[in-house]
Amino acid sequence: GEHDHRLGGHLILWEWKLVIQFPSGTSILLPSASVAHGNTDIADGKTRKSFTQHIPGGLVRFCRYGYRTEAQFRVEDPQGWADMVKGRLARFENGISMFSTASSLQEDMRAYLRFVD
Repeated sequence: GEHDHRLGGHLILWEWKLVIQFPSGTSILLPSASVAHGNTDIADGKTRKSFTQHIPGGLVRFCRYGYRTEAQFRVEDPQGWADMVKGRLARFENGISMFSTASSLQEDMRAYLRFVD
């Protein structure tokens, strides 16, 4: 959008009491169902546009299960199902490790965003 990211449009992460400048052209991956969030207003007469994508968990699981329901997967591939259940914690920990933490956020932004002070 056409606005100064230092004057508004910040990302608010309520539980963590964080307000993050969110410059135009940047992206964030946010598990929105589990992280309460919002944005600050921008100046009058300025514009901001956003693009939001959502992937339902059920669709992701359907693909992971070989394009079948959980019930079909359990019946048709008991060993595959057992392996899937066994690996849940490791997949969760791997996925969660890709997110910045409150303490690493500033360093991560410097490393990945050229325009952050």
